Amino acid sequence: MEKLNSDEIQKQLENLDARWQHKNGFLQCTCQFKNFIEAFSFMTAVALAAEKMNHHPLWENVYNKVKIKLNTHDIGGISTLDFRLAKAIDTLMPVN
Repeated sequence: MEKLNSDEIQKQLENLDARWQHKNGFLQCTCQFKNFIEAFSFMTAVALAAEKMNHHPLWENVYNKVKIKLNTHDIGGISTLDFRLAKAIDTLMPVN
């Protein structure tokens, strides 16, 4: 697994939902839901996808908002694995 450079990251971001950003060494996004139950259900679905990939997000949940940060700790940056997980998360995100 190789660390992606800024140009590679920007190119890959074009294939993700517009909520994703490259910031402070992470792929980051924030999702908003109708209520806590929907937010927690989303987190549960993401947890299952992440576990299948053996790649786990840094995240936080406050009521109806979920903030997600992805990077590959083993390489100290963003890799294709982060983009694969982000793409899987995109399929679970609410439509805004």
